[in-house]
Amino acid sequence: MLVSNESQDTNTILDKLKWGLVLVLIAFVVWGNFYFAEPNDIYQPNTIVRIIVVVVISLLTLLIAITTNKGKSFLSFLQESRKELRKVVWPTRKETTQTTLLIAAITVIVGLALWGMDSLFRSIIFYLTSIGR
Repeated sequence: MLVSNESQDTNTILDKLKWGLVLVLIAFVVWGNFYFAEPNDIYQPNTIVRIIVVVVISLLTLLIAITTNKGKSFLSFLQESRKELRKVVWPTRKETTQTTLLIAAITVIVGLALWGMDSLFRSIIFYLTSIGR
């Protein structure tokens, strides 16, 4: 479907205005939350009102962001990611336990091998340089 340049320009200008509004709302929430903060008193009515206002403005901000082109593409991405996540074959509990134990055993074996090599090289160096006497 072809969209005229005028329509595209209007969409991009509208999107920019929406993103500007999103930034202003985020700045307002941060400023307001800091400005009206009551130190060390979470049960004040002011705190409860502040929490409600922050949640409402944050939801409004999210709603505005979702109506932009980038927001719509992000929602599409989330939907496609969810579809792909459903296709993943997750290991069973038995497979996970066996793999974990195998990795732990290999880690211990490699650790012991490195410790043995380190001890061997240390002994050789001490013998050659006569430090250990």
